[in-house]
Formats: sequence, structure tokens, C-alpha cells
Amino acid sequence: MTPNLGTAPLPRCLRRSSTPEAAPQLSRLLRNAAHSAEPSSRAPPPPSPLLAPAGPAPFWAPRRHFVGGRCPGPKPVSRGCHGNAARPARPGLDSMRGKRALGPWLVMAGALLVLLGLIGGSQVLKAFDYFYPSKGQQQMYKLDISWPKIPEYFTGQTFCVAVDSLHGLVYVGQRGDDVPKVLVFSEEGYFLYSWNDTVEMPHGIFVLNTATDSSVWITDVGAGKYGHTVKRYSPSGKLLQILGTPGNAGSSLNPIQFDQPAEIFVEESGDMYVVDGDGGMNNRLLKLSTDYKEIWLSGENGTGIGQFKIPHSVTVDCYGRVWVADRDNKRIQVFDKVTGEWLGAWSSCFSEDGPYSVRFTSDYKYLIVAQMNINRLAILAAPPVGIIGDCAIVNAIQLADETKPHLVDIDMKSGAIYIAEIGAQQVQKYVPIS
Repeated sequence: MTPNLGTAPLPRCLRRSSTPEAAPQLSRLLRNAAHSAEPSSRAPPPPSPLLAPAGPAPFWAPRRHFVGGRCPGPKPVSRGCHGNAARPARPGLDSMRGKRALGPWLVMAGALLVLLGLIGGSQVLKAFDYFYPSKGQQQMYKLDISWPKIPEYFTGQTFCVAVDSLHGLVYVGQRGDDVPKVLVFSEEGYFLYSWNDTVEMPHGIFVLNTATDSSVWITDVGAGKYGHTVKRYSPSGKLLQILGTPGNAGSSLNPIQFDQPAEIFVEESGDMYVVDGDGGMNNRLLKLSTDYKEIWLSGENGTGIGQFKIPHSVTVDCYGRVWVADRDNKRIQVFDKVTGEWLGAWSSCFSEDGPYSVRFTSDYKYLIVAQMNINRLAILAAPPVGIIGDCAIVNAIQLADETKPHLVDIDMKSGAIYIAEIGAQQVQKYVPIS
């Protein structure tokens, strides 16, 4: 029998929820076409490891609101990091001219191609992102083709992304030689600044806001002197805390050690959840206290209940349940956040590819799951308090071939989804359709 959490009153977060309505979307390639049509006087970002700031100043500096921005709300929000395949041109375009009698679809297709030609000149339509909603369902999100304003600031492989909903900031972790490891953008898409010190190979990233402070947590899976650690930074990149032994992999709990920690989720209380084992010796889920001591631990290498094969992502819902992407076991496992008790697992939705990233939407009605090898974001119905049951995919965002979505994050104020794509070496933003 599957354990459950009993009954509880409806959380306040669900009383404010709303379900997005459907509407069509254009390809992200329209954005690329627009960039190619911009005046050539706009120079690409400098090749320096630390990119020069552009756009509005950081939130802690005296400033006016970001261009096109809005004043952030008063309620603190805590939140928590593969190019596109060529798509052959469609034949017979010249023969379509003037043949309106062939039907409205040909007319619409011709108009779209003309529009792309006007915007991008000789820009070739390489690939596009599209949806395939479940039967009876309609599109829930559309691509924001204006984000970011200058994609050329992505100079490495983008592994992770985290949203600071309170201050309107988006943090991106990327890898590569002689590239800044952390990029910071505004929610409107303007590049702000970057930092690089003491970050070797970022894998996961998470932003925590409290009443008095903001911090950025990064899991580092590097094999050098900064690797096998979980680190806390100020928003400007000042190193504040190191968990683990830098440069040394291990399984110890006292002192705490990691081996390629994949991701971290931190609650407003300061309690944190770490999935430790992106291919290393550990396959475990740790809950740590505010003084970084073990509260409970679950997991070892295996396929049984509570065992993992590369626990890759972790998140917590508003019912007190911890959700873990058990990647190579092709399932999601769920635990009670207080006791660590196993509550259930989902596997039937992941026969094609295992889950890489798990994040709840801002209304907690849906769970967004990235599946890297099939270039898909699955949108699953989130169960209310009680029995976990089985998973149900209600919608999906199908990305272009070889995009390879790795980790995602949600803006808990606007509901937007940010996707770190290793193959495309970019972050894309999808917004709810309303």
C-alpha cells in the first residue's frame, strides 16, 4: 500500500492559482532572425573571461527600475542549474505564389515565410520549438522570443539556471575554458554582470531570499581544487560558505563530503536538500539543517525503494513532499520532508527517457520535468495531499533536436519557465499563455 500524508487544509499558494489558456506561438528562430537584422554596429560581447556589464545595475546599487520592468512585490520568494539541428527547407515555395485557391493553410505558410524573409534577409530556418498537447489539452506556454536581448553572452555550455523572483534576476551557470561561469540577467533579458572566482564546473544553481539576505547556492562537480562542493555566494559573487572538502570526493557525514553533487534546494527556514551523485560514488538524498548537519539521509546505488541511480534534481512542494529525479532509474521518487519516509514513485511517464529536472509551477498544480535525450519538457499533473498515485502527462513542450534541456527553474511570481540547454548552449524562457 502506498503511504500517504493524510489530509490537510488547502495551502494558501493554491488559493491564488490560475490555469493558463491556450494560444499559438512562433519559433525561437524568429528571434534569431531578428538579431541578424539588427544594425551591424552592435558588437558581440568581449572575449574576456569576465564580461563587461550591460543594461541596468545590480539590484543592490542605487537605480531606477529596469527598462520595461516592474516593481517587485513585497513577499520574499525562494527559488532554486545541448545547438539546434538543421531542418530541411520545404520544397515548392515558388509555386505557391498567387495560389490562394489552394487553401488558407498555404496562404498562412506563405505569409509566415515572407515575414521571416523581411526580418532576417537570408536567414535560414534551421529548427523551431513546438508543442504537442495531450488529447483534449491546449498549449499552456509560449516562447518569449525577446529573451535574452543578446544571446551571444552565452559563451559556454549552459548547465543550470535559477530565478530570483523577488529582485527580477536570472542566474545562469555555464561551463567552458576561459568563460565566465555565472551570468546574471534581468527578467527582461538584459545582461547585467558575471563572476567566475572559485567556480569550476557548475551543475546546479539555486537562489534563496530571506527577510534579511539573498544568496546563490551552486553545486560544483569539478575534479580540480574547487570541485565536489556545495557553495554559497552573495548575489555579486562573493564566496560565503563551502560545504564539502574542495577537490576531494567522499561520503562522510562528519565532516560532510560530496562526490559530484548534482543539485540543491533550500527552504526559507534554511533547511536544505542535496542530491549527491551525478555519476560519482554516492547516490543519495541528504537533508541538512541550518548548521549543515544531517537531519536524515536516503539512498544508495540500486533500483529498490529509496535507492537511486544518479539522483539529478530535487524540489519541494507546498504539501511537505520532496521530489527527486532518479535519472537512470527513469523515475521520480517522493519523500516526506520531515521524516524522510518514502511516499511513492512515478515511472510510467518516463519509458522514453529519465527525468533530468523537476520544478513545480507557481500555482503548484503542475510538475515541469526536463527529459534531455528526447528534447522535451513534460508537464505533469501534481497530486494534491494524500496518495501520490501514478503520473499523468497533461501537456508538453517539444524542443528542437539536439537542444538537450538539462535543468530548469520557474519564476514563482510570473510563472515563466527558464530552460538551461546544453546542446543549444543557451537559456530559453517560456511564459504562461493567459
